[in-house]
Amino acid sequence: MFTRFQRILIALASALLFAGITLAVASAQDTTPPPAQTDKKNCAECHTDFQMMWENGMHGNATKDPVFVEEWNAQGNPSACLSCHVTGYDEKTGTWIADGVTCAVCHTDTGGDHPNTAMAINNTPTACGTCHTDTRFGWQAWEGSTHYKNGMDCTNCHDPHSASLKLAGTGDDASQICTYCHKDVSEKNHGIHADKGVTCVDCHITQKDTSLPAHTVPDHSFKATLAKCTACHAEQIHASGDAVPPAETQPAGAADAHAATPAVNQASLMSTPAPVSPLGYAGLAALIGIAAGMLLSPWLERLYSAALKKSEEVRHDDDGE
Repeated sequence: MFTRFQRILIALASALLFAGITLAVASAQDTTPPPAQTDKKNCAECHTDFQMMWENGMHGNATKDPVFVEEWNAQGNPSACLSCHVTGYDEKTGTWIADGVTCAVCHTDTGGDHPNTAMAINNTPTACGTCHTDTRFGWQAWEGSTHYKNGMDCTNCHDPHSASLKLAGTGDDASQICTYCHKDVSEKNHGIHADKGVTCVDCHITQKDTSLPAHTVPDHSFKATLAKCTACHAEQIHASGDAVPPAETQPAGAADAHAATPAVNQASLMSTPAPVSPLGYAGLAALIGIAAGMLLSPWLERLYSAALKKSEEVRHDDDGE
């Protein structure tokens, strides 16, 4: 009969055997993720709608856009432009993987078995800032805005596939995007302006001047400036009259309307999974080995007893001779 101590030793030995084999197998696997899929046709097989948006958007046409082609040719085809207008540009060889900003720029098949494993998505402002740099966007103003501080990112207002504003169902007025979060403010505190046809964009975003160079974009600090006010109220501002404290001119509750507006907190998340350590598999295998050892110990005990009995019989036969 096996003692309890002997059965524990059998279980531990089984655990070590299972864990050792599993650790060796897991460590031998190649943990380097395969290169991202860059063939847009592969994505289009399942994501037709996104593919169509991409093909008709600025990202899909980043290489063949007439404005880009004209500017690029006028500047002597500088290679620096290609780092953002194509995908996978290699400065040493002067070659690239695909024209335009393709799926692979933001999506990576880290699991190596998509669609069975999820694609990692990098939709952080930092990712957009790789090409939309401060000289072409104005990151200092954006990072100083309340939107940025409340955890919003570019994709809250911009569709990453079409690279345009999310205006579905809102017509052509970009100000309608603001009402997704600022509905109460737009209805209660800006009624007079709204009645006159003044929109959020008119006061809070500096409009893009078509005469400015390429890459010039609207101001993203979203701050209403005095210049905006004087554009419409110049005569009122300079008219004679007694000054009135601001509190007396505001409707009840207007002062704290912005404070009452719930902050949008949509922190950008990276879905890139962390690599799994082989030790985790080995630990699980060890637990299985302990269970297997405890289950096998009665059978091992019977085999051991049978072997002892057989050995004694052989010894007895030898002594009888």
